[in-house]
This record gives sequence, structure tokens and C-alpha cells, in this order.
Amino acid sequence: MVLQATVMLFGSFFVMLAAGIPISAGIGIASVITALMCGMDFDLFSLLAAQRCFSGVDSFSLLALPLFSLGGNIMNKGGIANRLVRLARLLVGWVPGYLAASNVLANMFFGAVSGSSVAATSAMGSIMGPLEEDEGYDPNYSAAVNICSAPTGILIPPSGPLILYSITAGGVSVAALFMGGYLTGLLLGISVIAVAIFLAVKKGYKASTVKEKDSAFKIVVDAIPSLLAVVVVMGGILAGIFTATEAGVVMCLYCGVLALIYREMDGKTFYKILADTMKSSATILFLIASSSIMSYVMSYTGIPAAISSALMSVSDNRYVILLIMNVFLLVMGMFLDLTPAVLIFTPIFLPIARSIGMSEVHFGLMLIMNLGIGSVTPPVGSCLFVGCGVGKVKIEGVTKYIIPIFAAMVVALFLITFIPAISMVVPYLCNLVPSLGWTN
Repeated sequence: MVLQATVMLFGSFFVMLAAGIPISAGIGIASVITALMCGMDFDLFSLLAAQRCFSGVDSFSLLALPLFSLGGNIMNKGGIANRLVRLARLLVGWVPGYLAASNVLANMFFGAVSGSSVAATSAMGSIMGPLEEDEGYDPNYSAAVNICSAPTGILIPPSGPLILYSITAGGVSVAALFMGGYLTGLLLGISVIAVAIFLAVKKGYKASTVKEKDSAFKIVVDAIPSLLAVVVVMGGILAGIFTATEAGVVMCLYCGVLALIYREMDGKTFYKILADTMKSSATILFLIASSSIMSYVMSYTGIPAAISSALMSVSDNRYVILLIMNVFLLVMGMFLDLTPAVLIFTPIFLPIARSIGMSEVHFGLMLIMNLGIGSVTPPVGSCLFVGCGVGKVKIEGVTKYIIPIFAAMVVALFLITFIPAISMVVPYLCNLVPSLGWTN
């Protein structure tokens, strides 16, 4: 029965995905089909499904998602991006292909503020693309670097996907996840920037010859208020002044004040930001609601336990199990957006991670990093499509540059996966986790 339920649930879901049915609807329909085929009473299941949908989104913690999204959108349109680009160029202007390196650094800065890889792809691509074109950079190369560096934004806090994982996993410490995201995101950014510079040297791109009108001191001072958004949010959470959800409110207020000071956002733009935030938040909440039905159906049919038993039967070596999990998640990341992937695979793989002695924080960072890398790959990669659209290039053109960067990103992923101390050292030093390594 478990095998039939697994094939029915995921088979019907991917068939509907291939047919172009929205992911949230596909998850719900696949869950209903599987439940009825497994003999559940229709009237009883209808009642349970409605209750699950409501309870899935009836969470105070979920308010953090639209709030951080709103704060990131305000920063995107409120004048912050240009200031971060100037700071990035000041820091790495001396390296070959400095504009590409600046793009990576700017994505790390902006991602840390906005918490959105798609927003970073759009904002940095719009700014850096024309500058790189003016200096003779291959547009495909520029777009590939922008696309691959954007996922650092979902690891360097504040991060919406890490909050979503925390909620899905049953309340894993958001503070620990956030602190663990710093070195994880930094390592991912370094892997991208290293390959970007290597490719720039091969293509003969030079260091910066741009003469800034303003002094280095003024450029740094202009960028400090924006970077302080992260300090305010993380400092408040770690000091216990406010929760992660309340931090979203603080971030919106802080970003709103900065936008007023910079005077780069009018009432019409603010209205559009609110509308876009409401649309994206509604989409996420609908996904969470439908995923709650799927979680119940998986639990009822015993799918997570069956997958766990099958995986553990392959090997009892934690490294082999983690390798299989990573390969599976990398492949799934090519077909699923990050949000539904987190909702679907957390309840399946988290029990396995616990059983092999992996910290819930370590697993969460590995999961989000994995799915972030998937966002740069076809056929469904959100960063890939946004980056190609902003850069006005075709997927076929950027692929030859994405492949070597993708390989470096996978190396970084394996380092995070198999060496827990890299991602766990910061939360450990902050007394947020009990150990640096495996729990058993």
C-alpha cells in the first residue's frame, strides 16, 4: 500500500506539474487522489483537509514571511541597491572582471538585506548589466554570474526560506538558523566569485578604471545605513528584544524610514510594492495550506517512514545517506520552486537526518542551500528565468557559463554537508546549539 501511495502521490503531482497546473493546486489534487485511492472516506477526508488547510496557515510565525518580503521590496525600490553596488565596486575593483565580482558581492549585501534571491537577481541584474555591457563583458557571462550569486540571499539572514523551514520543521530555532547562514552564504558566494574571476582572466577582462566622484569614505558612509538593517534585525533577535516575526515589523519600519530619507520611492511605487507583496504572500500561504494536506496524506499512508527505511537499507553510513539526499534534492530543485520543495521534503528527510545524528539546524542550512542552487538550473529555476529576462539573454547562452559555477557551488554544498562545523560554529559560539558536529 505504501509503494502504491508513493507512486500515486508523486506520480500524479509531477504529471500535473508537467501539464502546467499551478504547483499549489497540483499538490492539493494529488493529495486528494491519493487519499481516496487509499480508501479514506470522502466526507471524513473533506473535513480533515479543510481543517489541515486552516491549521497550516494559522500561525503567528508565518507573519514573518510577508513582513520580510515587504521590507526587502522596499529596499529594492528605495535606493539601497545603487549604494551597495558602489560599496562592492570599491571593495573588489582591483580584481580582473571586477564588475562581475562586484555583482557577486552586491548580491550578498543585497540578499542579506532583502532575504530574496529573486529580488537580488532582478535588482542587481538591472544595475550591473548595463555597466558590464559598456565595458565589453559578454552579456551571457554577466547574466550567469548574477544568476548564480543570487541564492546567497536566501542563506545570509534575514531569510524567508529559513523561517519557512523553521515552521515546517516544528519550531527549529530561527536565531540558530540565521547565525548559521552567515558562513554558509559566505562560502557559497566565495565559490561563485572564484570561478567568476577565473573566467574573467580567461576572457581578458581587466580591473576597474572607473574614477569615483566621491571619496571611499563617503561611499562607505552612504552604504552603512543599509547594512545596519541586518545589524538591527539580528541584534534584536539575539538580544531577545523581539522575535523573528516582530523583527519583520522592525525591518519594514527601518527600510521605510531609509526610503523616505533617500527620496527614491513615491506613493505609486509604494502602492505597487504593497500589491506585489500581497500577491507573493498569498501564493506562499496557498502553497502552505495545500502542503498541509499532503503532509497529512503522507503521514496517513506511512510514506516518510517507508522512504526512511528504504534509504537506511541502502547503507548505514551517514555520509552515503547524505550524498544520496543531496543528489536527490539537487535533481528535485531543478523541477520545483524552493517554497513547495521545503514544504514537501522537510517532513520526509528531517527524520532521516535526525536518525543519523544530524542537527536540525545543520540539515536546514543544507536543505535551503541545496534548493537555492536548484533555483539557478533549468527547467524551473526562478533565478535563471528572472536573470535571463533582466539580462536580455537566452538560457542556451548562459548555460556554458553556469555549468562551471554550478560545479563550484556543489563543492561548497558538499563542504557544508560533510563538515558540520563550518555552518555550526557561529550559532555554537552564540550558545544557540549544543555542539559543532554530529549529535551521535
